[in-house]
Amino acid sequence: MERIDYFVKRFLLIIPTFLGITVLCFILIQFVPGGPVEQAIMRMKGIGSGEAAAVGQGDAGSITEAQREAIEAYYGFDQPIYKRYVNWLVTHRIGMQMPSYKYPHKTAWELIRGRFRVSLIFGLTGFILSYLVCIPLGIAKALRHNRMFDLLSSIAVFVGYAIPPFAFGMILKMLFCGTIEEFWDIFPISGFHSENYADLSFFGKIQDTFMHMALPVLCYVIGNFAVLTLLMKNSLIEQISRDYVRTVMAKGGSFTRAVWGHALRNSLIPIATGMGAILTVMFAGSVIIEQVFEIPGMGRLSLESIVGRDYPVFMGILALTSILGLLGNILSDFLYVIIDPRINFQGL
Repeated sequence: MERIDYFVKRFLLIIPTFLGITVLCFILIQFVPGGPVEQAIMRMKGIGSGEAAAVGQGDAGSITEAQREAIEAYYGFDQPIYKRYVNWLVTHRIGMQMPSYKYPHKTAWELIRGRFRVSLIFGLTGFILSYLVCIPLGIAKALRHNRMFDLLSSIAVFVGYAIPPFAFGMILKMLFCGTIEEFWDIFPISGFHSENYADLSFFGKIQDTFMHMALPVLCYVIGNFAVLTLLMKNSLIEQISRDYVRTVMAKGGSFTRAVWGHALRNSLIPIATGMGAILTVMFAGSVIIEQVFEIPGMGRLSLESIVGRDYPVFMGILALTSILGLLGNILSDFLYVIIDPRINFQGL
């Protein structure tokens, strides 16, 4: 019963936590210099365009107070900050129905939805591959601790971990994308689909998507490779040294049965901590990796919205990330219970 009460409390805590995150970020962005009002004024003055913009008055180097007030009213900055937040939260449905400052003909949700599928495919593929590779490798390293396989695989793991994912991506592009004539031109250099993607057959589309995904996904996986592998290895080694494993073997059970039937399940508990992140995989892509491979995903959209002071889009991404992150934490706790039913949350 205490488990049900615990999860009910966790779900209820999502509301104040979400409000706290969004209120804090909403207040902070109001004081960031170079916001939409300042950018509009600069455009009216012709700053950075090489010529003064025609704004309906002779002196393009200055604007009237009435014009400034009109700009502030257009972006909603003439209202108190608490009223703007309520409008964002309720009227505009956590900002999803607000028009983008950069693309006024599109709402924040329309821009996010356009990048959602791409990031979901990349994030989910990288997430699954990370666990499919790292968990078996970590188990193999634990069962062959201090042997040649453990030594050689550790070298490979740490070499991969030492190379930043974006630098690894640049190396892969030079080696396999034909940027240097001496190497191979196997994979596309950028993007998510080829220009003739719509004209390809079903299997042709699958092949085209795979070719575009191969190198970026490899960069995604390499970032978590060492951490997950060593976490799995160390967790299993710790469980193998426990008394209950020796008890199983003392009663006539084999080492294989003790490991696969008892120790492995308990060693997965630390791994379950990161499994809740499956709800945020569409935002897990590295911004720099998406820049390197020119992938139109959520990472690039978030960077563009921050640099361009497109607050509706930025706050929309923040809201989705916050909600899914909070739900992911609850999912991790739920996985704890499934892996080890002895876990209880009494007193929490």
